Amino acid sequence: MQKALSRTLLVVYVGMLIWLVLFKLTFHISTILAHQHRTLNLIPFAAPSMVDGRMNYGEMVLNCLFFIPFGLLLSVNFKKVGFWPKLAVIGAFSFTAELIQYVFAIGVTDITDLLMNTLGGFIGLTLYSLSNRFVKDAPLDRFIFSMGILLFVLFIALHGSHFFLRHSV
Repeated sequence: MQKALSRTLLVVYVGMLIWLVLFKLTFHISTILAHQHRTLNLIPFAAPSMVDGRMNYGEMVLNCLFFIPFGLLLSVNFKKVGFWPKLAVIGAFSFTAELIQYVFAIGVTDITDLLMNTLGGFIGLTLYSLSNRFVKDAPLDRFIFSMGILLFVLFIALHGSHFFLRHSV
């Protein structure tokens, strides 16, 4: 039962990542299509956004943070798969998302995003591996699963309240 639930959580998480990366958490595809522009940045860390005349590295940090659970959930669900193949899956997922953004002109295709997403997955895989040295699989997996459910509920509550507040005014 727990295995099915953890696989479901992984699928839901990947779906949310797709929604975040490709659709920028919007329910209206017309919003995405209205801002179509094809931009490609192949110079790593060359274009952090500017806010009030200062460099803002927040997007890079968020890209990394959003992919940490990917590494954790892959580790929970695919124990027999090695570290590097799981990291390759994360990198391929990120590359595919960036490629889709470019092909459909629905965002900025940026090598920095690919690097930071993959770094986040690397951190997640490493955290699981290091934690697993001190905590047995079952309790560690239950903790990750519980935190995943909690974070999912919090995300839905926060995003849902933002959605309803924005549309009720």
